[in-house]
Amino acid sequence: MTLERDDVRSVFQAMLGRPPESEDVVEHFRAVPAVADLVRILSESGEFQARVGAAPAPAPSPFVFYNRAFDGEALVLRHVDGARAAAPGMRVNSFGVKVPEKVIPRAIVQHVPEVEASPIPSNWHADTAEFAAVLRAVELSGETFTMLELGCGWGCWMNISGVVARRAGKTARLVGVEGDRFNFGLAEEALAANGFTADDFTLHHGIAHAASGTAAFPQQQAGEDTWGLAPVFSTDEAAYAAAIGTGRYTELPMIAFDALAAEHGRFDLVHIDIQGGERDLVAAGIEALTRTAAYVVVGTHGRDIEGEVMRTFAAAGWTLEVERPAILDVPSREVTVDGVQGWRNPALV
Repeated sequence: MTLERDDVRSVFQAMLGRPPESEDVVEHFRAVPAVADLVRILSESGEFQARVGAAPAPAPSPFVFYNRAFDGEALVLRHVDGARAAAPGMRVNSFGVKVPEKVIPRAIVQHVPEVEASPIPSNWHADTAEFAAVLRAVELSGETFTMLELGCGWGCWMNISGVVARRAGKTARLVGVEGDRFNFGLAEEALAANGFTADDFTLHHGIAHAASGTAAFPQQQAGEDTWGLAPVFSTDEAAYAAAIGTGRYTELPMIAFDALAAEHGRFDLVHIDIQGGERDLVAAGIEALTRTAAYVVVGTHGRDIEGEVMRTFAAAGWTLEVERPAILDVPSREVTVDGVQGWRNPALV
């Protein structure tokens, strides 16, 4: 059973004082079981709460504004899981992905709902721009969806894209690279919680980089939940020796994209979030990326990095489809939120 189009429009008008954003949004909410469920969903939105004065109107989200070549909100809403439900010891996001509670930083876990209502304009981990870019790659893929997450942490994008691909009837092949041993274990746990087996994914314990070699990576201690840790590379001999001397760094292999491409073949999506190393990796690996990757999503860690990454992809003939610059603190100019770029490779898709 589906709702009538006019029912969806009427509920939007009555609760939000406006029509739905697009016909794709109407189609998405027609899948809600009953009008009462749609009323409940909209009543939980920040837009409705602000409209009825249940709370002071929030400041405009910085994640509302981004540049895109397609309707990002409609694309994201197409993949919200209407059947998602609470799971013990987990937080379940809008796409039906089970996230172990230990993944979420302690400072915010109490503010993350057991079942997330909407990922727009953002949730605790990412925003519409990044969700739209990643899910665009899933939609462009064929019967098998193969993705690589460089700097995968707990496997956020492996899990989200894999769950969405599987629900669309595709076979998911997921590959991740992570340097932190603790986060590596979280990725294994999260993938298993979402029904992925050893046949579905491969995790590499190492550091994604432009070239092969050795890196020193800081290892978290018991009770820590730090994200965004950065390696020290053996090319800087003094810094490398100092890091190893602290006893808190582990020596790990630097894993070049060329080697990953040779092992795993074509990727429908490559997600790169390697704490400032994306500029060098993209520059050194652009030939292999162009040969083997249909779509690349890059988390950027500075305006200078964004410009150089953009020049590299554009010169190689790629098409920019999503872009939100890094968000800066003013006047310090320090990056407070990473930027996002989504690139489609016309040679492969």
